[in-house]
Amino acid sequence: MAQDANLQIRAIRENARTTIDSRYDYDPLVELAGNSRFALLGEASHGTHDFYHTRAQITQRLIEEKGYTAVAVEADWPDAYRVNRYVQGRGDDADAVEALGSFKRFPTWMWRNTDVVEFIAWLREYNDALPEGRRKVGFSGLDLYSLHASARAVLDFLDKVDPDAAKRARYRYSCFEHFGEDAQAYGYAASFGLSKSCEEEAVNELVEMQKRAGELASKDGRLDPDAAFMATQNARLVKNAERYYREMFASRVGSWNLRDQHMVETLDALVNHLGGSAAKIAVWAHNSHLGDARATEMGDHGEWNVGELVRLRYGKDAVLVGFTTYTGTVTAASNWDAPAERKRVRPALSGSYEDLFHATGIPSFLLSLRGADWLSGVLRQERLERAIGVIYMPESERVSHYFTARLAEQFDAVIHIDQTRAVEPLERTSQWETGELPETYPFAV
Repeated sequence: MAQDANLQIRAIRENARTTIDSRYDYDPLVELAGNSRFALLGEASHGTHDFYHTRAQITQRLIEEKGYTAVAVEADWPDAYRVNRYVQGRGDDADAVEALGSFKRFPTWMWRNTDVVEFIAWLREYNDALPEGRRKVGFSGLDLYSLHASARAVLDFLDKVDPDAAKRARYRYSCFEHFGEDAQAYGYAASFGLSKSCEEEAVNELVEMQKRAGELASKDGRLDPDAAFMATQNARLVKNAERYYREMFASRVGSWNLRDQHMVETLDALVNHLGGSAAKIAVWAHNSHLGDARATEMGDHGEWNVGELVRLRYGKDAVLVGFTTYTGTVTAASNWDAPAERKRVRPALSGSYEDLFHATGIPSFLLSLRGADWLSGVLRQERLERAIGVIYMPESERVSHYFTARLAEQFDAVIHIDQTRAVEPLERTSQWETGELPETYPFAV
């Protein structure tokens, strides 16, 4: 076994691109993704600076050198739309920090952090410098949690272009009013028959918006040219979110599949809006969404995800990139809706991919897996892989944060950064500033 491990480590060392200090160290990945239409750039946690920073560097090169036209992220559609207006010079926000002001729902640090501010500021500067007539790069959200915010966005749009249509939409969406802003309370009551389902109303509103899309888009030339498309997408989100919140109390697998299906539907709609085959999109989301679920324990349980669905639809036109780390710090909470904390990431478990990569002794490296037969054979063996979301529970690390996977089938490339640090939230809590004390405190041994 020790000999096998040594051979695996040697294979990784021989195939790794090890000088990852600047944006130009990703040439093989930029070439691979640049010749494709989709670059799915993951992350092993929602709170690691190094993942955000690296994705931004790669995305900047894809935009500048390979003609990528949009960035789509694991965020709510209406919140990201405000950022989109800012980066395209059509919003009222004074700077990137202000443009991120709609991200108020937990976990705010996912998008209200210093790395995202830097990237949004860069994107605005890049768009401002484009020649007149060139389409500006956009920024869109793929997620579906914003049921009420999306319903308000539909009504705001219709109030401007068609007051009669707004009255119909307001009547339909009034079905949700009994539960205020608490979409989960609606889902619970509707799924257990304690309240009427609003499914029919949400579907009917989307159908009307889709049928009248061209007409609504031409109602008022003073509107944002993308306004009708954005509003229709918000109506789609209301319909899908209504079903999601009902399903979450019936089936964990079913609700996960609905969410990722919605992300792919949104990505497809964005592709069509941006010109079909001419569109090239970078996607930012967690590894668990962007790595092919068929190569993981998730797939064994009946779950699918964005990476799998995009691969099935677009084949090699999609490049799936995963990220891993061995240890460091992470911004995460201890419970849902709890404050952000700066936590220590425990060293990866023995037998995991992260532990294997750590054993190479290389601080950071890029591995291209597509076509690397011997190397991919090493990484096609089933091993543990770590996933940290917005909650990190190191006391139950194995159960809470590890699943089995075959990395070479899950991703086309992987970037390992052995020691990483927490992303810096714009709003720092006292828990974050203090950080987590080392286990040896106060003895420091």
